[in-house]
Amino acid sequence: MKIYKLLPICAVCLMTISACSSNLDKPKINPAAVMTASQIENPLTTNGMVTSPNYLATQAGVDVLRRGGTAVDAAIATAATLAVVYPQMCTLGGDNFWLIYNAKTGELKALNASGRSGEKATIDFYTSKGYQKIPSRGYYAANTVPGVVSGWDEAYKMSVKELGSQYKWADIFKSPIDYALNGMPVSTSLNYWSKVNVDPSDTEFRDLQRFPEFARIFLKDGDKPYEVGEILKQPDLAKTLKLIADKGADEFYKGSIAKKIVSDLEAHDGLLTLADFKNHHADWVEPIHVNYRDTVAYNFPPNTQGMASLEILNILNNFDVKSLGEGSADYYHVIIEATKQAFADRDKYLTDPEFADIPLDYLLSAQHGKDQAKLINMQHAADKVEPLDPKGDTVWLGVVDKYGNAVSLIQSIYHDFGSGIVPEGTGVILQNRGSFFSLDKNHVNALMPHKRTFHTLNPAMLLKNGKPLLVYGTMGGEGQPQTQAAVVTRVIDFGMTPQMAINSPRWLYGRTWGKASNDLKMEGRIPDEVLKDLEKRGHPVKKVEDFTDTMGHAGAILINQNSGVMQGGTDPRGDGLAAGF
Repeated sequence: MKIYKLLPICAVCLMTISACSSNLDKPKINPAAVMTASQIENPLTTNGMVTSPNYLATQAGVDVLRRGGTAVDAAIATAATLAVVYPQMCTLGGDNFWLIYNAKTGELKALNASGRSGEKATIDFYTSKGYQKIPSRGYYAANTVPGVVSGWDEAYKMSVKELGSQYKWADIFKSPIDYALNGMPVSTSLNYWSKVNVDPSDTEFRDLQRFPEFARIFLKDGDKPYEVGEILKQPDLAKTLKLIADKGADEFYKGSIAKKIVSDLEAHDGLLTLADFKNHHADWVEPIHVNYRDTVAYNFPPNTQGMASLEILNILNNFDVKSLGEGSADYYHVIIEATKQAFADRDKYLTDPEFADIPLDYLLSAQHGKDQAKLINMQHAADKVEPLDPKGDTVWLGVVDKYGNAVSLIQSIYHDFGSGIVPEGTGVILQNRGSFFSLDKNHVNALMPHKRTFHTLNPAMLLKNGKPLLVYGTMGGEGQPQTQAAVVTRVIDFGMTPQMAINSPRWLYGRTWGKASNDLKMEGRIPDEVLKDLEKRGHPVKKVEDFTDTMGHAGAILINQNSGVMQGGTDPRGDGLAAGF
């Protein structure tokens, strides 16, 4: 590639970041991160910004902002559209988690809209049927109530009551209903994951064509994935969305939609009941935080791994990351080793806090961060670490409106296409999040009725002087805390723009499905000398594609606290778009 052709655009990036964030050092251009002009645009706006992993969803959110909606209203529209155009990553049958900043009050609130296990979901139920673990797909994998719609509902009520929204609930759903009813062109990501999941040789994780409704809706003629650009219509989903738009969220949990879902589950020995749906509720909780440099990093409390994301930053507080050099072996090594320390705590403690005591004050304390940092040997990788088990396909989106309200929202169905189960007549793919529960009664995340499981999902936000500076997040299971650390260090320590931080080479420490050993996946753009250095320190390096979907789909919005200018970024590894007006 002839990098010099892009240097004028890179110069623009330098100017824009210095204009937008005078508190940050000038960015350093990493030629290896530069691909095309469009990928380093760093769109700038003052009236509102949306970033999401799909271009249609982003535009749906921007349209709501243009029409006077708040950041919350736009986030719901974006999330609902993603549930239509990105069914491999999120649907109405999943969960979501929110961080919402209220510019009027200066308050940051967290909303937990994850579902609890059903009343019939017990260890005895599964063991009596001969299972040693909960199945990853199928009806027995769908054992938690979908929380997504309750999150939209509760967030909207907050938007009206606290943010002064006058946007009509029904109008939020115009775009997703249209895409479901009249169809949308299949994206690259949807095509890829559709093809991955029609492998008849893998009956544990794939072979989703065995589920009739899934095959009827998401496979052409019931057996072939739709190609990129072909039109996919979901009329049943359109009807479901129209009912929610017209009658409200109660229709999903107490009305005809709940009855359809439960009726289908009951016909196939499923676990969720009408009572489970009726009793479901989203909850407002206190966000958690640590200091990072001159900012405060906020994230989501258990039952999510937000604690791990913050622990990594808490550990990095004890290192001069800037002096290590972005993209150096030292840079990657220290974040990977910090990740190991954070994940050890996470795997020891993380579950539903209503079922266990989790010592968050201790885990997020400055002293604990110092103690963890002392365990990191800069010359040798720690090897006494339990194999990680990364799973999860998710969407993250961020919105900032002209009033200064901000949303960091993550929404997921766990594995790509979740359980694979679509209750007849609904168009809704049910999540398989509950398959992460353990059937070992002594395990911290042991299955019990009415319990929320361990979630990888964690939306993030950096505040400075009590106001949002960086709204950010990513999909990607185990990769979420690692990618969050990459984005934060690159923006805060190295002065990169959001887009440059996201474009730059990424890594993933952990294992893939079905493999017992850990490895360290490093994108191919990372220099060979760096990879060799990491190998010498004991890291099991595996070189992967330059821009691989495995690294997740990150996004970010950087806000100039003086001018209010918003600067967005989205991931070239997905089908995303950062846009505003």
